[in-house]
Amino acid sequence: MFVAVSFLVAGCGDDSKSTSEPKSDSVASPAIAPAAPAPRSMETQSNTPPGDTDATERKEITTGSVYITAKDPIDSAHKAISKVEALQGRIDDRTEQPGTDNTTPSASLTVRVPSAKTDQLIEELQQLGRVTNITISKSDVTMQVEDLDARIKALQTSVDRLRALIAGAANTADLLEAENALSSRQADLDSLTAQKRRLDDQIDLSTLTIQFTTEDVTPPNPDPGPSNFWDGIVSGWNSLVDALADAVVFVGKAIPWLAFFGVIGGVAWFGFRAVRRRGSSQTPS
Repeated sequence: MFVAVSFLVAGCGDDSKSTSEPKSDSVASPAIAPAAPAPRSMETQSNTPPGDTDATERKEITTGSVYITAKDPIDSAHKAISKVEALQGRIDDRTEQPGTDNTTPSASLTVRVPSAKTDQLIEELQQLGRVTNITISKSDVTMQVEDLDARIKALQTSVDRLRALIAGAANTADLLEAENALSSRQADLDSLTAQKRRLDDQIDLSTLTIQFTTEDVTPPNPDPGPSNFWDGIVSGWNSLVDALADAVVFVGKAIPWLAFFGVIGGVAWFGFRAVRRRGSSQTPS
């Protein structure tokens, strides 16, 4: 039995080896095969034949943002919440800024809705004001899902076999070794299962950020940079001028400090000279 447990623990820990399933799950078997073949890595090509899009369902994570101009942003945000909840969605984040003498009212929502109902929500949001910008992106995580599923299946098989060994352990040494191996495998299995739950949540529910303002607001676009030689020269010259201006400002800030430390240094130097001169005059000839 000790040989069987040792062989199982070693086999389960080597994910790079692939062996066949045992013919019997009997605990008394002199040698039990490792848990399961190691799952392919995320970079490995899928077994689905090229062009067979029906064999594997694509898994995608949908994210996006919507900018809406409305007369009453806060009221529009409240109506948007009702629409999200009607679609079996939820609100993950909510920010409201009432109007003041110096600021205009605004509201921001981070919502989660079933991915299949994302387009429906966007259409309904157009009833709350004028949509000025919509950005939707989808990330394909099919290979990541398949990899997690395979790893979870392999670990679950390993856990089940270790539990069977523990149930039929003949001595304390076998029991302790199997329990230690089971603890490690169960921890790995729980971690992968938690990852899979988070990934499934991202796939099942899209994430949208909705901004409500009284004035047109568009998301900031990154500076594309110079597109030709002359624009490059102009950009370089502007950056040089900016750098020189920053240097001048830095020098201006540094002068008072330099003057201060100069005065402190001068006082210290004269004090040192005075002490030294006094010491020299008191020395007997």
